[in-house]
Amino acid sequence: MTPEQNLSSRPNRATELFRTEVPVVLGPFGGVSSVQLTAAVSEGGGLGSYGLYGYDAQAIHKTAAQLKDATAKPFALNLWVPDGTEDTPLTAAAFDRYVSILRPYFDELDLPLPEMPARYLPDYGEQVEATLEAGPAVVSFVFGVPAPEIIEAAHRRGIVVVGTATTVAEAVALETGGVDAVVASGMESGGHRVSFLKPAEDSLVGTFALVPQVADSVRIPVIAAGGIADRRGFAAAMALGADAVQVGSAFLATRESAAVPAYREILHSPAARETVLTRVLSGRLARGIPNRIIADLDPARIAPFPAQNWLTGRFRPEAAAQGNTELMSLWAGQSAALIRHDSAAAVLAELLAGGTSA
Repeated sequence: MTPEQNLSSRPNRATELFRTEVPVVLGPFGGVSSVQLTAAVSEGGGLGSYGLYGYDAQAIHKTAAQLKDATAKPFALNLWVPDGTEDTPLTAAAFDRYVSILRPYFDELDLPLPEMPARYLPDYGEQVEATLEAGPAVVSFVFGVPAPEIIEAAHRRGIVVVGTATTVAEAVALETGGVDAVVASGMESGGHRVSFLKPAEDSLVGTFALVPQVADSVRIPVIAAGGIADRRGFAAAMALGADAVQVGSAFLATRESAAVPAYREILHSPAARETVLTRVLSGRLARGIPNRIIADLDPARIAPFPAQNWLTGRFRPEAAAQGNTELMSLWAGQSAALIRHDSAAAVLAELLAGGTSA
């Protein structure tokens, strides 16, 4: 195999922008990102990513320092853009009502009922400030267009800014807003649907339809995400006009991820053939493998985001610690049934084989 035949190792707009060797990006995970996996993908030549959902400034600085100790290669830190609903207060009575609905799960896991917090999420401004101070090569955003002053501050520090779109209109809005690259996230993607111009339920465009339309509509590099787990998905995404691919579930199933063994086992099992879209675990639409809690909870009776995510987050870690997958969020994309590998290096090798010409 000559270098000229290995299409995946040739520099392109994405690898030049990110200063990476290969056009593969690790999907950022909220709650199950790990320093080990992020560093492994970066060390393998791709762009490792780490999700900072729920992290305060101190945790962001600590995580960034750990990542820099683990790898000298470029990596990305990921933030959620607030849409104004995050600070909508709940009355004490409403909070107690939502807790009572979830009480059986706290009881099952032998946990005390939570008390109403002062706030459900760290301050976004403080998160942004800490992230930029940490100086990653890339900062990526979901659920919206970062403010112009944030993009300007990132650029002053030499940080690349990436946005995430679920429709062509969102991709155009992100380019107009000044981001350097856009992730085109098809509805096949695992985890949260990160739509922001229209409700997520009205923004369910498949990857194979979304990527070429986005590539035709923006001038910045396009990263394809959703339904990509092997060499075939890589090759298809690149043929459709993507400059790189972003992969989540296949890396989540590796031993370097922070997913507990029971979660990884499910990703490697026939159960991964079925995924559903649900709001019941977080209050926002997300794709995952169905389990008892998804079947039990009535979407009409859950707390709004982020309260619901905070509430279920009081027992989901204990469920994970106990290996109780019926009470966890088992986020996974529609390609999870294609997962075959248990190391980040093997996943990278499989994906990049799709860039090899005969």
